[in-house]
Amino acid sequence: MPEYSSGVPAENLLAALPDTVVVADAHGMVAYVSPAVEALLGYRPADLIGRPLQVLMPERLRRGHGEGFSRFRATGEGKLVGATTQVPALHAAGHEVAVDLTLSRLAATPGATATDAFVVGVLRDASTTILLERQFQVSRYLAATLRVTAALTEARDADIAFQQLLPTLCMELDWDAAMLWQPDERGGLAHAGTWSAPASPVPALVAESTGRSFRRGEGLPGHAWQQREPVVVENLGSDPRVVRRSAMRADGLSTGVAFPVLRGDTLLAVCELFSTDPRPVPPELLEVLSHAGRQIGQFLARLRAESDVRELADTLQRSLLPSHLPTIPGVQLAARYRPGGDTALVGGDTYDVMPLPDGRWMVLIADVCGTGAEAAAVTAVTRHTARAAAASGGPAEILSAVNTALLHEQGQAPLRFVTACCLVLEPAEDGHRVCLSVAGHPLPILRGATGAAREVGTAGRPLGIDADVEFDESALDLPPGSTLVLYTDGVTEARDDAGRQFGEDALLRVLTGAPADAEATVGAVTAAVEQQLAGSRHEHDDLAVLALSIPR
Repeated sequence: MPEYSSGVPAENLLAALPDTVVVADAHGMVAYVSPAVEALLGYRPADLIGRPLQVLMPERLRRGHGEGFSRFRATGEGKLVGATTQVPALHAAGHEVAVDLTLSRLAATPGATATDAFVVGVLRDASTTILLERQFQVSRYLAATLRVTAALTEARDADIAFQQLLPTLCMELDWDAAMLWQPDERGGLAHAGTWSAPASPVPALVAESTGRSFRRGEGLPGHAWQQREPVVVENLGSDPRVVRRSAMRADGLSTGVAFPVLRGDTLLAVCELFSTDPRPVPPELLEVLSHAGRQIGQFLARLRAESDVRELADTLQRSLLPSHLPTIPGVQLAARYRPGGDTALVGGDTYDVMPLPDGRWMVLIADVCGTGAEAAAVTAVTRHTARAAAASGGPAEILSAVNTALLHEQGQAPLRFVTACCLVLEPAEDGHRVCLSVAGHPLPILRGATGAAREVGTAGRPLGIDADVEFDESALDLPPGSTLVLYTDGVTEARDDAGRQFGEDALLRVLTGAPADAEATVGAVTAAVEQQLAGSRHEHDDLAVLALSIPR
């Protein structure tokens, strides 16, 4: 080796380097190797001197080495020149070690020909770099799956979440197309959806997959189902596991991966991801997809369970309201019901209109304290007791019967009082006449034929608290052009973002300016409440509005 002007031999300087330096002569034999090779590849330097460079290469890379080495030694040009490249090296123990390799050419002596040049390679352990890259890649994959889950949380139910799953997965993990397969009634996997990027349509794959069902172990979806873990296919057009190879080739798809979406041991779906370009699928991605499949499965299962609960709650809620309003001669009827905030599966508001044997009509609106199944049970008792008592009494007697039933049903359970407004309606010589009784409920509002609106009735105590309570009755006339409005406190207590309630005064103003028919009246009230709630951070209560109008 040459000597520097300081008098220090070059080999002493190279020996001090942490990197491994290998020098090969014009014939590709090792002329020098620094001591660091022993720590990196397990060889003693003396054992390598005079041996061909191929001894440091895995067997699969040795075939093309001779020609490439000769060209590089002669011209200084080669695929690995000009940049540090990560390549596998062969350890003395027989396993491969990833190294960062930098090559250069060095003239043997001043004025020597190119064919006499030495080749110098610097080898550095790449394990730390690889570890950092893998950690970065894992963090990227994990961040992407977190964004997938976050996107799915915005879905209202499992079906919508499934629809959003494919585009979200592709965009976050950088795949060109995706397919979803779900269990069918025949015990297989049926095609449930496809998504592809605008620049990468997959018409042949869609045509081949529509109507198809895969058995366990059949095709890419069936293999993921059978193995319960992600399955990778690097060449979709030739791999025998792929059933739709011709469609894959027609659409130019190269790489595919399928992973199961699981809830415990139950398969909810299989997702396929496709790339038009060949791409590596590292173990880190497969691990993240496996984890994501279970995480998404748990989330979708919870969404599905919540959907089932909401559907059951909706059925229960409908059972507490009339399926339709009856036709009363000479009276227009209209009603609106809107459930409360997301935390209330079943509201406590109800209303009812039923005919009485003597041609009169009972009208009831009630609001149970609280929400949920217990409140629904109290609502059912209130509604059915009022119906049973209506045939033989006036509104005060109906409310008294409901009060007795509630006190009997509650027993030792937590107190759930009820506010209610009950009236009995009958035809009169000019319009209709009403007998009205109120139990702790917002007073009805009567809008007269002139458009002026005012509260009517006498406030009483709520139901379900005191066994000795008595209720007053008020009589009033409903002439042509008048409207009587019954409502629950979800109207007046609706709060805007600043916490201000809608209030009785605002309701009176709305009713004063509303058109003189029942449908327009309830529409005006609910629209005003919706405007009050727009953008509000405060949870809203359930709401019921019932209007009776006497046409002119």
